[in-house]
This record gives sequence, structure tokens and C-alpha cells, in this order.
Amino acid sequence: MIGDRSRQSFGIDSGGRVLRVEAPAVLAVWWPRIAPHLPAVTLRSLGPAPPASSGAAVGFVPDGLGEADTRRLLNAHLHRMHLDQDVLCVHSVALRHGGSRRVVVLLGGHGAGKTLVALGLAERGWRVVSGDVTLVDCHDHGSVPVVVGGTRAVIARRGPVLRWFPDLRLTAADIDTVDLDTVDLSHRPGLLGPDLSAGNVVAVVAVDVDGDPRAGIGKVEVADRHLAASVWLRASGHLLDRVLEGNEMALREFEDVAAARRRVTQVRALADRMPMHAAWGAPRRIAALVEHLSASSAGSGQRRAR
Repeated sequence: MIGDRSRQSFGIDSGGRVLRVEAPAVLAVWWPRIAPHLPAVTLRSLGPAPPASSGAAVGFVPDGLGEADTRRLLNAHLHRMHLDQDVLCVHSVALRHGGSRRVVVLLGGHGAGKTLVALGLAERGWRVVSGDVTLVDCHDHGSVPVVVGGTRAVIARRGPVLRWFPDLRLTAADIDTVDLDTVDLSHRPGLLGPDLSAGNVVAVVAVDVDGDPRAGIGKVEVADRHLAASVWLRASGHLLDRVLEGNEMALREFEDVAAARRRVTQVRALADRMPMHAAWGAPRRIAALVEHLSASSAGSGQRRAR
């Protein structure tokens, strides 16, 4: 079937919205590997496309793209679909505390240590909502942003995980990264598949893990509004900051001037509505600081959300 050049219309549900996409039929073969890297979709969400009159967003995947480029292109379509509804696709790891609606969002570039801090929070009873891209609903829910899901895959760099969390018993391998969703973590239930239920954001933290295992007690401080807006802007454009290997298409083209301004408006609102903290140190220490921040802000945040 991989050589099949026929095309098909698919419907992809992401966070309760549907992307109607025309793509090569081989997408159905690739889907189990692609789906964990698309925000708030499940392996069962690929199906027949809804009618053209259904109001679903429309996407197109040209012939000739490989599996990785197809995933990147679908993510760009999903970015635009959600942005049109004031929902941002944010490069982050999000976690939800137990049975509550308290969600923390961990921001930071590649290698900043978001997944390492998530491992520390999982030890404290938090469950992963998203492993790489989080859907943040920016509508005014009593001034508190709401997380409505994210990507399933939890990607970590093997070396840092082995250094900070040797109890996870990752085996040595030639590859540098590992999807923790594929590892036997029965002893660490917080990472056994993401918790897809929605929750109110009670803390936003830009993390920076010190590479020295002897790192001290850590540090946390409040980011100013301009820095917070800039961090949100960079993180919310993550799915467009990609180069396709087999096509000249620029994913930035998915965001015209009007859409870009809409996103800037949303990130400025987020910076105004939710304080952003910056935390530095060892993963477990940052996790303790994040939990403290979430507990101190949960009461006022939940009151505003009502």
C-alpha cells in the first residue's frame, strides 16, 4: 500500500475540532506513528472526512511527501485551525494534578529540561497532559487559560534521563532520544499515557535545568510582561518553525498577517492574565518549586475560573 498513489479524504479530530484533509492513502499506514505527535488526537480519530458543508477546517497534503514531512504539514494545518478559534498550539509539557483541574505548563526550548521536570512532577502525583505541544484555549474563562489536551508522545533525551532518573532503567542505545510512552513505566504511573481531560492553568514556568547533577536548591523568579509575551510567542509558533525535506513549501505561509496579529493579541493577553515564572536548577528541585507555585495560585485561579 505504501506505493499506492491514490488519494483519500480523511477527518482528523483534534481537541474537539475536525480537520478535513485530502492526502495520499498511505496516511492510513503512517497514522499510528504520526498521531502521537499531533495535538489532542487519538489513534482512532482518523476516519472518513465529514461533508464539505460541515464547517470543518480544510487541509491538503500533496503527493511525494515522506512520513515526517506529512506529520509536519498536518501540524501546520492544525496550528492554523486552532488559531482561528483562539486556541494556541504551544511548545510545552503540561501536567495535571491528580483528580483536580489544576494544570501547570512548562515552557522552554529544545533541551531546556521540560521533560526532566515533568518526571520530577510525576513522582509527586502529577500526570502528563501533553508531552510536546499543548492546546491552550485563550478565551476568557474568568481570566484563567484552559488546557484542552496535547500531544501524546513524551520525548526525552536518553543521556539526561539516565543521569537524573537512573531508576527509570532506560537501557543504553545508539539513538539519542526515547519516547517515554513506549517504555515500561508501570512503576511511574504519572507517565503512563497522557491525561486528556481539560484543566485550568494554575502555573506557567519557563524551565532551565542545570546540567550539573550537583545543582543546588534552584531559583525561581517572576518574568516581566514583555519577556512573558515573547516566550509565549516563540512557543506558540513552534509548529511552523519547520523545514520540509521534500518540498519547497514554507510552513510559515500558513499564518498570514491577520493570523499572526491574532496570535500576538492572544500571547499578550496570556502575559497579562497569567504570571510567568522562570525556574533554574535540578529537575526535582524545579518540580518542587513548580508544585509550590501551583498550590499558592490554585485558590485564586479557581475562584476566577468560576
